[in-house]
Amino acid sequence: MFYNLAWRNSKRSRSENLIYFFTISIAVAAFYIVLSLKEQDVIRFLGEIESDAIQRLLTNLMPTVYFCVLLFVFFLMIFANKYQLECRSRELGLYLLFGMTKKRLFVQIMAEGLITSLLALFGGLIGGMFLSEITSITTARLVGYGIIVHQPSFSISAIIFTALGVLIIQSVALFLLCGKLFCKDIYQLLYGETAKKQYNGSIYGSFLSLILGGVFLIGAYWTALIHFTDGIFILFIAILLGIIGTVLFIKGTARLLSIAASSRKHKLTKGLYVFTLRQLHENVVYKYISISVASILMMLTIMLIADGSNRIISYGDELTKESSVYDFTIIGEEQKVKQYLASKELKPYIENLNRMETGRISSSELFVDWSYLREKVVQKLPPDVLDPAIQEATSYSFGLDQPPALNLLGFIDTNTSPHIIPISSYNRLLEAIGEKGINLKDEEMIYYLNPDFLGKAQKNTVSLLNKIVSESKVNEQNLISIDSKSYSLVPNVTMKGLTADENIEIMSALIVSDEVYSYLVAPSTSTVYWNFCITDELVEEKGLMLSIMEAQDLLKPSGLYYESYLNNFGRQLFYIISGSYTNLYMGFMLLIIACALLALQFLTQMQLTKLRYLTLLILGANHKQIKRSINQQVLCYFLLPLSLACISGSVGLYVMQKHLYSASAQAKQSYPLLIIMAIIVILVIVIYGMAVAKTANHEIGKMNYKFNS
Repeated sequence: MFYNLAWRNSKRSRSENLIYFFTISIAVAAFYIVLSLKEQDVIRFLGEIESDAIQRLLTNLMPTVYFCVLLFVFFLMIFANKYQLECRSRELGLYLLFGMTKKRLFVQIMAEGLITSLLALFGGLIGGMFLSEITSITTARLVGYGIIVHQPSFSISAIIFTALGVLIIQSVALFLLCGKLFCKDIYQLLYGETAKKQYNGSIYGSFLSLILGGVFLIGAYWTALIHFTDGIFILFIAILLGIIGTVLFIKGTARLLSIAASSRKHKLTKGLYVFTLRQLHENVVYKYISISVASILMMLTIMLIADGSNRIISYGDELTKESSVYDFTIIGEEQKVKQYLASKELKPYIENLNRMETGRISSSELFVDWSYLREKVVQKLPPDVLDPAIQEATSYSFGLDQPPALNLLGFIDTNTSPHIIPISSYNRLLEAIGEKGINLKDEEMIYYLNPDFLGKAQKNTVSLLNKIVSESKVNEQNLISIDSKSYSLVPNVTMKGLTADENIEIMSALIVSDEVYSYLVAPSTSTVYWNFCITDELVEEKGLMLSIMEAQDLLKPSGLYYESYLNNFGRQLFYIISGSYTNLYMGFMLLIIACALLALQFLTQMQLTKLRYLTLLILGANHKQIKRSINQQVLCYFLLPLSLACISGSVGLYVMQKHLYSASAQAKQSYPLLIIMAIIVILVIVIYGMAVAKTANHEIGKMNYKFNS
């Protein structure tokens, strides 16, 4: 009988309180997704090429995320179980009144919680497995271009630790709540505690709170917008002002609801308009701290999800091979490299082999005069931008948010001893992409700018350089001189990455004829890179990534230092996973916490005031009117913190875009993904709001049934 009672009670709790069961299921899914991360396709793939970085991710970052999720889930359990026990207060009091001991009642509550937790585990694990699998496949397709072989992300260890974590947290939460519950008298359990008179505040005090809240929020916004880069202390002040301002503003907003309810002239005073506003006013006054916390969590959700989406777009663009030509770069003793590349095993993988030699001009023996080119570039500066050379502090930053002329000046002023590349090496690179080679005279040069370094700023910067060079050609002006010998520049040359490794940072270089190269470059400064592509036949047969991985396996025993496109791909992919994935995950977790907090606080407050709805029924209100009133209350209760969160989040996004991202174009590219994320956020809030309204209407429906019967 005891177990039958526990089963019936747990079943009734699940059917009557959907949010309680839904919240625990979400907690289970959240645990599983974190714990099964190492089994996802992208993490498996990265484990082979970025094993150290992945190990640090799984041993350092993910435990921190797991601990945060643990705390979030614990508070979710506390709120959910607290509401559940408060709803059953009269029932529990009757058990004690009829002779059940507190010890036996505690065991029954724990048994009911265990049954609910096991069922939530089953549903949550299925949902978690589904979401983990979808995430694994989607991530592999989005950032892996379909080259990552899919394997199921099912993890037995994740299931075990998820079950242990949820059951332990559920047990601890029930233990703490039962201890508080059993401190009450039976009379308090049966009839509830005497409602404490809470001071709503004076009109002047409420308006002062509203005004101060607005001032603090404006101060927080101004500090973040103007002084974001002035140090961590200033940022801390902005956060503190924002928190205080949010709490005061929401507390003061309750007075506006009270004024609206007191307005007799309002044309909407028909029906339950005044009652709805009075209920909202009381909810906000009594729960303004919870609403403020929910608003802050929603603001963080907006910023984290937007940041995660922006990172996906930013790093996702860098995963393309637009600027890359070669798949492998090898450095080593020349004879050994030649011998190994000519081996029977490796030869079928090699195409477009290029011995890329580079060196530096000796600044002590030869002087490079950039003054003519620099003068032309300075003339292209916008009117409001000064030449950095005439300023006391000379520093450069490169990017799409900088004028192209300023990018060019940065290359010129920071390149006193430029790299030199022979034209024969660069012609072989052009042939690898199907372009004709260049016949370069001894008095001609090409000013090379590394597209990997400039990124999206490459197009505008190179366009400006070509314009300047073309104008000098028309005017027969030489722009560079070395050791008193003038050289003209050749415009409109395709610029591609010199090696397969973006970390080999040759920011800029001068491409010269082979004879001039021999004259300018000291042999001690020269470096040889052996570059090659994977053959087209293998790429069509096995795919690029699998072919590169096979070639890497053949190169490992050689002892030669090599880098592949796969290393750069894996490096950028790791940034996506460690940054974007974590931010998106934490953002949605905070959203769930905020929605659950609002939902449970609203329903808790409604339990304390549900006799008012019975009074409305006695006075002649019908169920349809009460249902409309509840729906309006739920809508406003969720919109209040969300509206303020959207304003604060917009300021935060603007600051992030201005100081953390190099180009506004990235924001435009991320709009489709941001729209999708916004739809998902709205959908989650709508689901919680509908669940709250349904639960509240169900409670009123039971009262209506009793009243009519």
